[in-house]
Amino acid sequence: MMSFPLFLATRYLKPNRSGAPVVTLLAVLGVVLGVAIVIIVRAVMTGFGDLWREKILAFKPHITVTSPYGVIQDDAELAAKIAAAEGVEAVSASIETRVMVEHARHVQAPVLIGIDPDGAAALHPDIAGSMVAGTADISEGGALIGEDLAYALDVTVGDALLVYSPASLVSEDELYFPEEIPIAGIYRMGQAEFDGGYVIAPIGFARDLMGLARGGAYSIHVKTAAPQDPARFNAAREAVDAAVNAGEFPPRYNVRDWREVDQALFNAIAVEKNMMVILLMFITVVAIFCVTNTIIVVTIRKTREIGLLKALGFSSRRVMTAFVLYGTLQCVAGTLLGVGLAWLVLHNLQGLVDALAGFGLDVFPKSVYGLDRIPWRVVPGEVVQTVAMVIGFCCAASIVPSWRAASRKPAEALRS
Repeated sequence: MMSFPLFLATRYLKPNRSGAPVVTLLAVLGVVLGVAIVIIVRAVMTGFGDLWREKILAFKPHITVTSPYGVIQDDAELAAKIAAAEGVEAVSASIETRVMVEHARHVQAPVLIGIDPDGAAALHPDIAGSMVAGTADISEGGALIGEDLAYALDVTVGDALLVYSPASLVSEDELYFPEEIPIAGIYRMGQAEFDGGYVIAPIGFARDLMGLARGGAYSIHVKTAAPQDPARFNAAREAVDAAVNAGEFPPRYNVRDWREVDQALFNAIAVEKNMMVILLMFITVVAIFCVTNTIIVVTIRKTREIGLLKALGFSSRRVMTAFVLYGTLQCVAGTLLGVGLAWLVLHNLQGLVDALAGFGLDVFPKSVYGLDRIPWRVVPGEVVQTVAMVIGFCCAASIVPSWRAASRKPAEALRS
């Protein structure tokens, strides 16, 4: 059986000839838009973090071992120790340096990554599945570049790049001639930095370019089995640390994982997400004030009815509860519709972006955001948090006008 306050609240929500339902509809629409925007923004920002993490783990090493003294001379021995550590899937000595590349008077300055050709496929398995031209095999002495860099240099598979060594800039007595390397393959990782800022080449080519005639490497790149599983990844990191340092203090080698290397990026995304949510919550607060205004309008229109109810013996608490429920029902309806609208928009988000791009409005350019598609992921806990906050604020905002309406004396209300 429906209680009287709930019956009265639902009765006020029913359409009639007065203008109150129009105001109510606008208030509900405000809550719908506010809730939908907050959920969509939180989902997109969460998606940004997920996609950046996915791209980083697909392209960069999970763990990097470097020496505080510069070049690692015993790189083969060190790589063998790391490969035997628990949780390690692939290991390669690496030379990573920024170079200048030229082709047909087109010049770019990407980062050259020299790795072991035999371990390249195991260290970067996602690149093999992202090729748009050529092959991911660099064992024949070729290089891999991203499609953005290929476009900037106007090259294709089979063309040769002229690579200039940065060692010429720091050496006073030696001059390093540029080296040519053919392009073996072109990949598309879907991230602007990786597609336009790197050249992957055999480590022998990188050693010749940097003048490391006796061998050696700048770092050891490590791929682990479960980089996103904190427990397993921490165990693998500790195993790598134990293999290279063996408890020495100070440690002989520096061991850094992907979380430390790109910590600034993920911190920036987290801060931006929190700030966006705080700012966008003001939209919802404005919508809640619209709900409060509808309560004020209804209580003014129903002043005599309120006086009659109180004269018949209904307590101020019951009358107040009716109007609080009236505002809460509006907010609940708007919140549920807002969740549905957010779900609808998110599942058609890329289509909406592509449609806007068709009209010349590129709202998600790869050159700005660094990604080739707009990501999103809904976290159920964040949706529940948003819904609880909106309904809680709405209940709180409904109390004051409801209390003022219920506190009027019956005779005064009937005379008005």
